[in-house]
Amino acid sequence: MKKIMITAFAVCCTVLLAQAQPPDVPAEKGATFGKATSAENAISIEQLVSVMSSKEEGKPHEAKIVGVVTEVCQKEGCWIKVQSPNGNMMVRMKDHKFAVPLILHGKKIVIDGVATQTTTSVAQLKHLAEDAGKSKEEIAKITEPKKEIVIQAAGILVL
Repeated sequence: MKKIMITAFAVCCTVLLAQAQPPDVPAEKGATFGKATSAENAISIEQLVSVMSSKEEGKPHEAKIVGVVTEVCQKEGCWIKVQSPNGNMMVRMKDHKFAVPLILHGKKIVIDGVATQTTTSVAQLKHLAEDAGKSKEEIAKITEPKKEIVIQAAGILVL
């Protein structure tokens, strides 16, 4: 009986952990997520796009970037998108070590991380669209990979 109870407890814990949620914390000025960072030496998204246009695909560029959050992963808060001249730029939380609250949407932030030009597969784009809560019709319209700048954020600061 003891083994059954231990197994049942372990299964329950696993199920609860698998149903991760975005953190329910404030996102006010000065709040940080991930590694502590500052706005010192931060560049605009436009400046980052300019720098990245001269780099080969896959070549990383460390930077602090100032941007406005346009979208937050609705499932776990594990990625955001920020406004850029070429549409919304993807920001992933480095190694899924931290998440951000849904209320980060619309906030001006500093992202401390590494930017890379990459090609995102159709499967990954569809997965991200699901995480964003897009409709099945919107997801079905995704048929081609997307060349984009993706940032792996080590830390985020709300301005």
